[in-house]
Amino acid sequence: MGIAFAIIFLFMLVDVAGGIFSGSLALLADAGHMVSDAAALGIGWMALRVGKRPADAARTFGYRRLEVLAAFVNGLSLFVVAGWVVFEAVNRFATPQPILGGTMLAVAVAGTLANVIAFFVLSGGNKENLNIKSAWTHLLGDLLGQIAAIAAAGIILLTGWYPIDPILSVLVAVLILKSAYGIVRASTHILLEGAPPGLDLDAMQADLNGALPKSASVHHLHAWSLTAEEPLVTLHVSCGEHDDWKDLLSVLRERLQSRYGIAHAVIQVEPPGCGSETHASPKPAPQHA
Repeated sequence: MGIAFAIIFLFMLVDVAGGIFSGSLALLADAGHMVSDAAALGIGWMALRVGKRPADAARTFGYRRLEVLAAFVNGLSLFVVAGWVVFEAVNRFATPQPILGGTMLAVAVAGTLANVIAFFVLSGGNKENLNIKSAWTHLLGDLLGQIAAIAAAGIILLTGWYPIDPILSVLVAVLILKSAYGIVRASTHILLEGAPPGLDLDAMQADLNGALPKSASVHHLHAWSLTAEEPLVTLHVSCGEHDDWKDLLSVLRERLQSRYGIAHAVIQVEPPGCGSETHASPKPAPQHA
């Protein structure tokens, strides 16, 4: 991610200059996207580095959730970029402006090469990491923007039809919005402690109960994610009179690890006669007039 950041930041300066000089909205839209790309990669890179810090008394789960927060911020920035592109495109339709097709084409081709290099560099990262995925999506959207700019430049050089520039810019904006929605939705789900995608808690509870003796049962099952690739679970297990609680813990931990890939589980053992109502939230005291 650090290498990709360096590549995008350097070419961002070229793209901004080329967009202003040529007068192309497609290039300016891509330049704005590259600014958000550089910010996304920079924030993401720092989040990954800070996330490696060990847990402490103030952050008992460590700092890895910063990766998800960075992905959320980056996703929101994509909405801003797409909105700006659409706004500028509407203005360009109302007041068309001449565009230097040759300059636009040269800058777009150079930008495509820079994005391809950064794209493949980042492709070597962990695709399950939401932070890397969001940065990767930024680059993919930027690559599509460069391709649209090349197409627009070619049409302008061949036909002189300037409206193609804002038309393709809006198309890129729609693609950016689609990607942004997926990133913000996934990161928000994690930040709200939602269950890991694809995990059916009812089916998991039935499966865990099936691995235990008839006298034992699992309840109060909760699952969430610290990051996109690190699910966590808490649960209660009721013991029968003749059950060995150590054996139950061993069975449950092995099942969670092997079948669901969950290495961190907090399991509360309840002795015989300790019903779930014992652990329910206390009822408020009655109010007297």
